[in-house]
Amino acid sequence: MKINNNRKKKLLLIDIIIYAAVYITTAVIMCFSSHGQSIDQLKYISNALILFSGIILVRMMVGVYKNVWRYANSRAYLEIVLSDFLGGLMGLMVTYLLVYPYIGIWQSASIVAMVDIVTLSSRFIYQQHYRHMNVGLDKLNKIGVAIVGAGHIGAMLADELKYNSSSHYHPYCFIDSDPDKIGSKICGIKVFSEKENIVEIIKGMPIQEIFIAIPNLDGETANRMHSFYSRTGCKVKIYDFPLKDTAESDQSSRRVIREFHIEDLLFRDSIKIDNKNTTVFFKDKVILVTGGGGSIGSEICRHIAMCEPRKLVIFDIYENNAYEIEQELIRRYQGTLNLAVEIGSVRDRARLESIFDLYRPDIVFHAAAHKHVPLMEHSVCEAIKNNVFGTMNTADMAEKYGVQKFILISTDKAVNPTNVMGASKRMCEMVIQCRSDSSTSFAAVRFGNVLGSNGSVINLFKKQIANGGPVTITDKRIIRYFMTIPEAASLVIEAGIMAKSGELFVLNMGKPVKIIDLAQNMIKLSGFKPYEDIDIIEIGLRPGEKLYEELLMKSETLMKTDNDMIFIEYDTPLTRREVMNKLSVLRRAVEKHESEGKTAPIISAIKSVVPTYHDPDSVNSAATSAEEMKITNSLQTKNAVAV
Repeated sequence: MKINNNRKKKLLLIDIIIYAAVYITTAVIMCFSSHGQSIDQLKYISNALILFSGIILVRMMVGVYKNVWRYANSRAYLEIVLSDFLGGLMGLMVTYLLVYPYIGIWQSASIVAMVDIVTLSSRFIYQQHYRHMNVGLDKLNKIGVAIVGAGHIGAMLADELKYNSSSHYHPYCFIDSDPDKIGSKICGIKVFSEKENIVEIIKGMPIQEIFIAIPNLDGETANRMHSFYSRTGCKVKIYDFPLKDTAESDQSSRRVIREFHIEDLLFRDSIKIDNKNTTVFFKDKVILVTGGGGSIGSEICRHIAMCEPRKLVIFDIYENNAYEIEQELIRRYQGTLNLAVEIGSVRDRARLESIFDLYRPDIVFHAAAHKHVPLMEHSVCEAIKNNVFGTMNTADMAEKYGVQKFILISTDKAVNPTNVMGASKRMCEMVIQCRSDSSTSFAAVRFGNVLGSNGSVINLFKKQIANGGPVTITDKRIIRYFMTIPEAASLVIEAGIMAKSGELFVLNMGKPVKIIDLAQNMIKLSGFKPYEDIDIIEIGLRPGEKLYEELLMKSETLMKTDNDMIFIEYDTPLTRREVMNKLSVLRRAVEKHESEGKTAPIISAIKSVVPTYHDPDSVNSAATSAEEMKITNSLQTKNAVAV
C-alpha cells in the first residue's frame, strides 16, 4: 500500500509540473500576442487553478492514478482523455459561474489539449523506456516460440511475452492463414503463412515451443493443429482458459499458456453449463446421492454442495470413496455445509428404509451401480442384484417416503445392449419409467463414457504410458463417446430439474472418438512418439464388448428440451405389472444361481426380459455398416486430408 501511495504521489507531482509548464508557456504566448500589454496575473492564476482542480478531481474519480503505466493499455490512455475533457468542462463552468472568465473557452480547450498531449506523451515514453530496458537483454536465455494466430489474442500474447520482464519466452514469429497479414509485422514480429512448408521453416528457426492462440478453438481444429505442428519437433501448447476439472475449480477468466489435455482434442466443443437455476432449485432441500463416493456421484455432490442444500446425504457401500468426498467437502465448506455420510448397500432394503426414514430426502440421485463390463460378464448375478434390484429398492423407498424427484444415472450401453451391465441398466430404466403415475417424479439420464472416471480407459492409458508402455487397446476399430466428469454431472443435475414424469433423458455426447486415436494423442501429449517410444498393441475384445456404442442422438426418436445438450427419448413405458413380471423372472434366475451356481439361467432370463439384448459377436460382425462407425471413419478421413 505504501509503494502504491508513493507511486500516486510521484505521478501527481509529474502532472503538476506538466500543468505548470503548459500554463507558463501559455502565459508567455499570451504576453507576446497582446503586444506588450500585461495580463491580469491574479485572474489568470485563479482560472488556471480552477481548471487544474477540475481535471485532477475527475482523474482521481475515474481512477487514473491507480493504473500501473508500465503495463498500461489503450483503455488507460483513453481514461486520461475522457477525464480531462470532463474535468476541463467542469472547471470552465465553475470559472464562468464564480470567477471572471479571464481565459476564453477556446484558450481553455487548447490548454486542456496541450496538457493531455504532454501527459500522454510522458506516460508513453516511460512505458516504452521500461519495456525496452527489460526486453531482449537476455534473449539468448529465453525460449524461442512461434505463435499460431496473428489476431487479437495472438497479439496480446506476443505483447505479454515480449515486454514482461519475468517472461521466459521470446516470440520469434507469427503463423496465420489470413493473406492480409502474411508478410506484415505485428508487435514488431513477422507473420508467416500457415502452409505445408511452414514445418520445415520452423525447423530452421531458433524455436523450441509453439503456442496456439486462436479464440473459440473447437476440438476438431485443435486436434488437427496439435498433430500438424507436432511434426516440427517443438512442444505444442495452447493459450486458453484453464480447464475446469471439477464443479468448484476456479475457472479463471484470464487465458494462460498450458499443456494440451485430452479434453482439448475431443471432436466437439466443450459443453458450457449454466448453473444459475440450479442453486435456486436445490437450495434448502435434502438431497440424497447413492453411490455418492463414485466418479459421477461425488461430482454431483460437489455441485449440490454449492447450492446451499438443507442437508446433503452421501450413501455408498465403499467407505474409502465416501470418506474422501466427505473430507474434501468438510475442508472446503468449513462446517457451513450440513453433511451426512452413510455406509450401506442399495441391495439392503432394510438399511435403505432406515436412511429414508431418518433423512426424508426431497431429491434422490441414484448413481450406485456396478458398471465395469468385463467384471459384470463374469459376475452376472451381482450385476442383477445391485443394479436392477438395488434400483427397485431405492425407487420403492422414494415413493414410500414422498421424495419429490428421483434421477437414475444410466448409460449408452443400455441402448441395444450386448453385455450384462448394459442390459441391467436397461432394466433399471424400465423400473423407473413404469412409475409415471407416481407422485414422485422419476427420470433416467443416459450418457456415454466419462473422461477420468474410475476405471476409465484414460486412467489406464496414463498408467501404461508412465510405465513405458505398451498401451493396450482391445481393437483398433473400437469407438466410444466421451464427456468430462463436470459436464456429465452438470447435465444430470439440469435434467433432474426438468424431470416431471418418467422421462428418459439423453445427453448429447457429440461425435464418437476412435480409441486408437485417443491412445495416440495421449502418447503424443506425454511427449512420446506412438509405435516408436511407446508401442500400441491389440489384445482382443473383452467379453460383452462391442466395437461401437449406439448413436444416442437419433433425431427421429428424440424430443428437444430448453437445453440444446439434453433431449428426451420417445419410449413407451411398460406398466408396473409388466415390469414386476420381468423382475420376478430375474429374481427366480438369481435364486437358482445362488442355489445351483449356474450362470446360464440368468443370461437366459436377461434375454427374455430385455428384448433389445443382442449377442456381441453378431453386432460386431456387422459393425462396418453401422452409422456410428461410418461417422467416425468419415471424420478420420476428413482430418487426414486437412493435415
